[in-house]
Amino acid sequence: MNVYPTSQIKRGPRATKAEVESRRAALFSIVQQHRPMTVRQVFYQATVRGIIDKTEHGYLKIQDDLTKMRRAGTLPYGWLTDSTRMQRSPTTYDDLGQFMRTAAALYRRSLWTDANCQVEVWIEKDALAGVVYPVTQKWDVPLMSARGYASLSFLHSAAEDIANDGRPAFIYHLGDYDPSGVNAAAKIEETLRDMVGDRAAIRFDRIAVTPDQIELLDLPTRPTKKTDSRAKGFGSELSVELDAIEPDMLRALVDQKIRRHVDEDQLKVIEAAEESERNFLRTWRDQYGK
Repeated sequence: MNVYPTSQIKRGPRATKAEVESRRAALFSIVQQHRPMTVRQVFYQATVRGIIDKTEHGYLKIQDDLTKMRRAGTLPYGWLTDSTRMQRSPTTYDDLGQFMRTAAALYRRSLWTDANCQVEVWIEKDALAGVVYPVTQKWDVPLMSARGYASLSFLHSAAEDIANDGRPAFIYHLGDYDPSGVNAAAKIEETLRDMVGDRAAIRFDRIAVTPDQIELLDLPTRPTKKTDSRAKGFGSELSVELDAIEPDMLRALVDQKIRRHVDEDQLKVIEAAEESERNFLRTWRDQYGK
C-alpha cells in the first residue's frame, strides 16, 4: 500500500529543461490514456508512477505543467475536465431548420421507461462528475453531484423524484474514504430514506472508495486528519481521495453497476425503435428543414 506523509511544501533544486520536458511528456501519456481526467487525478497518477512527489508543491508543479501545455497547444483542452464551473444559457436556434437538424441528431429513447427499477449515480465531487458522465450519459442515468454534504433542498428534490417514480431505486455513491466522505454518504442515505419513506424502496450502495479497493488497487493514502470532528469514530488512520482511483477504473466501475439493471433484449428493441424514429426525423428534416 502506498502511504504518504501529510503534504508539505518542499523545494529542491530547480529542474533542468530536459527534466521538465520529460515530466511533461509523461503527463501527456497519462492524460492521453485516461482522458477525460481532472488535474488532481493526473497528480495522483503522476505520484504512483514516481514522476512527482506527493506534496502540495508537487501538485502545484503538475497544475502549472498542465496549464502551460494547454496554452502551448501540446495538450488538448478537452482532455481535462472541470465540472465545478459551468455556463447557464438558454438553447436557441437560428431557424426551424437548425432545430430540426439538431433534433434528428440528438434524439434518444428513454432506456428506463419499462424497466423494473430506477438507477442513480451520486458523486461527492463536482470536479469528478465530468469523468464519469460519459458512462451515465451512455446509459441514460441521472448523475447527482452532492458536493460533499448535499443541501436539504437538493436532497428533498431528489427524494421526491424517487418517490413519485415509485419503483425500487438503486443509488450508487462515489466519494472519498475519510471521516467526512463516509459520513456525508451516510447522511445522504439516511435523509433520502427518511424523505421517501415507504413510497419507494431504496438500495444505497457506496461503490468507491472502499477499504477493499484501497488494498486491491494499492491506492495512495494520506494520514486521516485528526482535526476532523468525525475522525474519532472513523476507525482508520489512513484516508484515500476518490481522485486516487484511475479514471478508466472509475468509469468501468460505474458502467458495471448500471449494466446489472439493463435488460439486453429490451435494449435491442429500444435501439431499433430509436433508429427508426431518428430516420423519420431525418426525413422530416430533409423535407421541411432546409
